[in-house]
Amino acid sequence: MGVLNVTPDSFSDGGRWFTQADAVAHGIELLDGGADLIDVGGESTRPGSARVSEEEELARVVPVVRELARDGATISVDTMRVSVARAALDAGATIINDVSAGQSEEGMFDLAAGSGAPLVLMHWRGLLTDASAPVHYDDTVREVADELRARVDAAIAAGVQRDALIIDPGLGFSKNAEHNWEVLARLDVFADIGLPLLVAASRKRFLASLVSPDDPGAATQEQRDAATAAITVMAAQAGAWAVRVHEPNSSRIAAEAVTAVRRAGS
Repeated sequence: MGVLNVTPDSFSDGGRWFTQADAVAHGIELLDGGADLIDVGGESTRPGSARVSEEEELARVVPVVRELARDGATISVDTMRVSVARAALDAGATIINDVSAGQSEEGMFDLAAGSGAPLVLMHWRGLLTDASAPVHYDDTVREVADELRARVDAAIAAGVQRDALIIDPGLGFSKNAEHNWEVLARLDVFADIGLPLLVAASRKRFLASLVSPDDPGAATQEQRDAATAAITVMAAQAGAWAVRVHEPNSSRIAAEAVTAVRRAGS
């Protein structure tokens, strides 16, 4: 899953693909680089980011989705707003990626149920700008898994088919570096939930802290991408459905290496 942020303020590439032409061109680059689908988002969820208006998010996302879909791309829309998800589906997106797992706005489950679109449910305890969003865990993996199961149950109760659901443990969301590593160490627990698993670690701060502990901000994109590819290996070994990455080529190669080793072993 290639990341396409049509935003001025996303943590890794904010502003680089902000115009429609640049965004579409980068979407094609992601596909050429090995992405199978493009995740288009018009609102940054990085720490400190401010929410944009519904009108602005629609203006950022829908034209890019429409043009990429016209070119044959498979597209997920990264949004917490029902109206944006609906407009993106109408424009040619086929997957809804809601980082709030239906908690930001009522109606997301109804939209997924009515449209039949696959729905990504991410572990979420509130916006990263919300100081009250809890980051304490007594048992990180168990609590994250249990809270994800609760969102799965809520979606199914609202009419979403179980086989349309995808889960994401939400690395970096209401989690510090230690929590993130604990989740990654037990990806098998999330795979055992029995739903397609999305792992989204790409270029996040905990990876920057790994490669540059004294000054995470000094970590280069290349260093973050190298760490991301290592996470892709772990995700592939755990049987993940997809990894969400900014630079797909190195992650595709990493996943293919896992496949080659598995094939040789069998």
